[in-house]
Amino acid sequence: MRPAGNAISERTQLVYQIVNPLQQFFFDSSWAKRFGDPDICDFTIGNPHDTPMAAFTEALQRWTLPQDKYWYSYKMNEAKARDVVAASLAKSHDLPFRPEDIFLTNGSIAALAVVLDMIIDPEDEVIFISPPWFLYEAMIVNAGGKAVKVKMDIDTFDLDLAAISSAMNHKTRAVIVNSPHNPTGKIYPKATLQELSEIMDSASTRNGRTVHLISDEAYRRIVFDGRQYLSPATFYPHTFLVYTYGKVLLAPGQRIGYVALPPHMPEAEQLRKAMQAVQMIKGWSFPNALLQHALGDLEQISVDMKHLQQKRDRLVGALQEQGYQVYRPEGTFYVMVRSPWDDDAKFVDLLNSYDIFCIPGTLMDFPGYFRLSLTASNDMIHRAIPKFAKAFNQAAQS
Repeated sequence: MRPAGNAISERTQLVYQIVNPLQQFFFDSSWAKRFGDPDICDFTIGNPHDTPMAAFTEALQRWTLPQDKYWYSYKMNEAKARDVVAASLAKSHDLPFRPEDIFLTNGSIAALAVVLDMIIDPEDEVIFISPPWFLYEAMIVNAGGKAVKVKMDIDTFDLDLAAISSAMNHKTRAVIVNSPHNPTGKIYPKATLQELSEIMDSASTRNGRTVHLISDEAYRRIVFDGRQYLSPATFYPHTFLVYTYGKVLLAPGQRIGYVALPPHMPEAEQLRKAMQAVQMIKGWSFPNALLQHALGDLEQISVDMKHLQQKRDRLVGALQEQGYQVYRPEGTFYVMVRSPWDDDAKFVDLLNSYDIFCIPGTLMDFPGYFRLSLTASNDMIHRAIPKFAKAFNQAAQS
């Protein structure tokens, strides 16, 4: 029984404990207190620091004018928007996705919440890869499951397949894979995804129930150097494909995404019937009407990848010349840098004193590193480069 005077559930208390360090960073850190200050160089999160793309704002304006009396009525999984996504996925993934297997959500966070709520029973375990995106663990716990953390291969930033296999047992319900990976920018290669599929097939057979793969593909269009992105859904049929348009549109505040079931997913018919019901009760997890109307246009728009890659090359090259150990990301918005001090939070505080703001690795279960976002403006990068050098030299002398 819950103790008298305790207004929140034990599960919510646990979720709060997991999320609280992130909340403190977003609301109480030095960065939070100076957010929006034109004098700082803001490399923290994937917020845009330039004017929104003209094509994006024009698309929204074009679809604002109502075309019928139901234009802004309740919206669920609208047929035209589903058609847009299915056609796009058929082209990008070379699989014949069906419109009825597309479930539109208000971003990938809602998509993940819907999937986890739908498949997790009490005591079920969900494996996630560390360093992770910030909210995987808390979302698994909030859905009633147990979060099982598996470290990546620290030398290659690839999946540690042996560790994933060892972590599986009869309680394992799902594995979450994020590629291109936030925060490292690693794109998992074909051989890794094929072996992962074999491991999960074996676990499903051994356990007598399906172990699902949740493929978080938020950054699949943010890929550098002409690399090819391969989806886990190509190799493993029991995959929930999760996506958001917020990254490629550089508009994370306008939230539209989806869950997609691959055409070769054996459980598709059963899941199809339940998915929309979960969307309805999970905070009406559908995108708003305007974004669904505009999706045909939004699908054609992308952040300038050439410009983004130029920013990556400039920042990575400058930091390497200064003596930093830097991983050159294959995708995403992010650059992982080895901290000159073992205490990455302390070094980030030093960067703050030079008006450079970023995320310490300890906040992402990645001690000894810090993360920089390439969504920083050219001006911020230009002003920051000599300051990075000063901070590095100061750290070396102390």
